[in-house]
Amino acid sequence: MSGDKKTNPLQHLLAGGTAGLVESSVCHPLDTIKTRMQLRKNTVDTTKLKNSFVEPALRLKHSLQEPFLRPEPSLAGGGQAALAKAHVHEPGFAARTSAEAVGHARVIVKPTSRGTVQASLGPFGTAKRIVQREGFFALYKGLTAVYTGIIPKMAIRFVSFEQYKDLLADYTPLGRSTTATFTAGLASGLTEAVLVVTPAEVCKIRMQSQYHSMVDPAQMQHRKYSNVFQTAYTICREEGVGALYKGVVPTMLRQGCNQAVNFTAYNAIKKAILERQQTSELASWQSLMIGGFSGGMGPLANNPLDVVKTRLQKQVVHEGKQPKYTGLVQACVVIAKEEGPLALWKGITPRLLRIMPGQAITFMTYEYASATFKKLGFF
Repeated sequence: MSGDKKTNPLQHLLAGGTAGLVESSVCHPLDTIKTRMQLRKNTVDTTKLKNSFVEPALRLKHSLQEPFLRPEPSLAGGGQAALAKAHVHEPGFAARTSAEAVGHARVIVKPTSRGTVQASLGPFGTAKRIVQREGFFALYKGLTAVYTGIIPKMAIRFVSFEQYKDLLADYTPLGRSTTATFTAGLASGLTEAVLVVTPAEVCKIRMQSQYHSMVDPAQMQHRKYSNVFQTAYTICREEGVGALYKGVVPTMLRQGCNQAVNFTAYNAIKKAILERQQTSELASWQSLMIGGFSGGMGPLANNPLDVVKTRLQKQVVHEGKQPKYTGLVQACVVIAKEEGPLALWKGITPRLLRIMPGQAITFMTYEYASATFKKLGFF
């Protein structure tokens, strides 16, 4: 981050792009785990059974060997035809049904070739499940979408932040105060959400949510989404261009909140350390630590926005059918009612594990790249 001295916007472009490339390469598996956790739903008869977030018995005894609980009376004797109605689509897996009680049946999905996967619902269990069922590289699904958007995203984030900060300093009474930093961070987050983040994340989430093996050539050939460009084309063809902006409101709120808190905390801590050390630059390890700490503050407050955004962007809208989630507030109410209020914080652990080291790497790389460009005389 530049201090009071204005710097060339191209410096922010190159340093930000470099930081984003390094960060996404290292941390993308954690984002895939977070997305899978947020998309996992427990559909149950709430008159007789509650989900794992509000039912201690289920929370203590829960296996991904039996991930679907559905109140489908027809499953008890319907065989494969009934199973098709249950919308269980996991390529390469066989399924069997067994009646549990009157009006209930349990659909148990098991791998046919790689052994039964038993894992907890936590981030490590989710990672184990993905790797065993789909292969190690399944953790990198959607990475092409991230790479495609990372340079313009980081360029817009850092350039717009600096430009907004300069405008506030030159034309408002805020000067270069903490309030100005917060406002500039908020504006930069909103800007990147509209121009880059929302379309890129719609494509990324569609690719991440595919349950296909990365080691089975047959499944690879039949996957619906293969790369970011094909995914974007398919979405536009089937659902219209507007589908690329599903979840734009929660995405704007999430990005605005994140960047406002992130830039404010980072710059405040950086300024205090530089004044105490009486130096002009941070050591790389200091940028790493400050970036990680500041990066974790926003997600704790806005995780419900991220859950709603993920559900909206995963949802495929068919003509003539009412979608389950229609907006930010309605989606929050539906999720809380069906799955419990704590379901709005699904994925917070992998999200923190993803964002905190991600922001640490981003700020460290950004500061290092900026200093290197200056030393080499590029700016």
